Amino acid sequence: MRTPEEIPFKDHDYALSAGDRALALIKLLVPSPEARHNQLANFARWSRFIPFKPSLKIPYGMRSKKPLQRVIRFSDKSNPLYLGSPIVLAAGGNKEGVRLADFAGLGFGGVSVGTATRVPREGNSFRPRIRMLTADRAIQNSMGLNNEGIDVVARRVDEQFGRARKRGLAVGLSIAETPGLDDEEERLEDVLYTFRKAYNVAEYVEINLSCPNTGFRRIDAQLKYLDRLLESIMRIRSSIPVRKAVYAKLSPDIGENQLQALLELVEQHHVNGLVLFNTFPGARSEFLEMKNSPDRLQPVRADGDLGGVSGRPLYVNTFRAVEYIKNRLPDKSVMAVGGIDHGAKVFDLLRMGADAVQIYSALSYRWFAPRAMLAELYACLAQTDCATLSDLLDGETP
Repeated sequence: MRTPEEIPFKDHDYALSAGDRALALIKLLVPSPEARHNQLANFARWSRFIPFKPSLKIPYGMRSKKPLQRVIRFSDKSNPLYLGSPIVLAAGGNKEGVRLADFAGLGFGGVSVGTATRVPREGNSFRPRIRMLTADRAIQNSMGLNNEGIDVVARRVDEQFGRARKRGLAVGLSIAETPGLDDEEERLEDVLYTFRKAYNVAEYVEINLSCPNTGFRRIDAQLKYLDRLLESIMRIRSSIPVRKAVYAKLSPDIGENQLQALLELVEQHHVNGLVLFNTFPGARSEFLEMKNSPDRLQPVRADGDLGGVSGRPLYVNTFRAVEYIKNRLPDKSVMAVGGIDHGAKVFDLLRMGADAVQIYSALSYRWFAPRAMLAELYACLAQTDCATLSDLLDGETP
């Protein structure tokens, strides 16, 4: 594997396809982004009958039937994750854990269900909660952690787990603290209850430390409480015979000193990996290179907050973060998320040390985005001397 310094940054782009034009037509017919979001599971269900799909024919010469399969192994011998492809649906794409197996048909190799909280939430009451920033191929949202609660979501994941695994999907569950709690003991027990439920049914658990969309304080900005929380989570994990991976999901707007402090806690408590990153707080969007100026972003919450920004402008931050983290914590697993909309970006991030990538916003701007990206990833792999990603990245054949 090449070192991060040898992989230059490139914001790979793609030409519009007939499918992309069909997607633009769908947006005209269904103008509400949230309505389209709510139909994603149905789109996955009927995906095999939908035309204009990118071809996923395995190129001649690749000896494996599954050359893009990924196996994520952990330094502490936690259960490995088997992904049919290195592209995972990010948390927020399937909040309720419905029709999980169908997402394999879109090209995904895993799904991070959620984010789920202990208490069911309707999310923010302000509408619209999602705005499209088309010029940037980005999304501004403040859904507010709407979900049916961990009891319902975990039960649904448990019922569908076997079918999802048969389709080659790794199944994770993203969890967060229920917003609005003040007492530290109550906050701690809230997260631990949710963690136990998620750990029982999922292959890995993401701890969302950084949601910018609820109007309440973020955990990744409270180091003393985070220290206690991670210690408690990992103590519970160590008491359970089955060892599964735990990831911490961070915010992309933290400074280097705070990031270093967070990394020290992750290392100290033996957290398995990091999800880099959550959406970028809209109130700090001046730090992003965007065609939409920050003063043009409209509030997506009743209190005037700008929510979080996701999509193409975040990629440069994602790329640099993976480089930074893998140079400092090479043994930690990394799932990269933010602005990834091209297979060559996936290829670059994997070579840099990411184990997988997560996408969601790309689905709003690219027809069958994961399949299109896998086709591009095949093309990148074909330019090497390796027939599989495992050969290229791990020196082994799956």
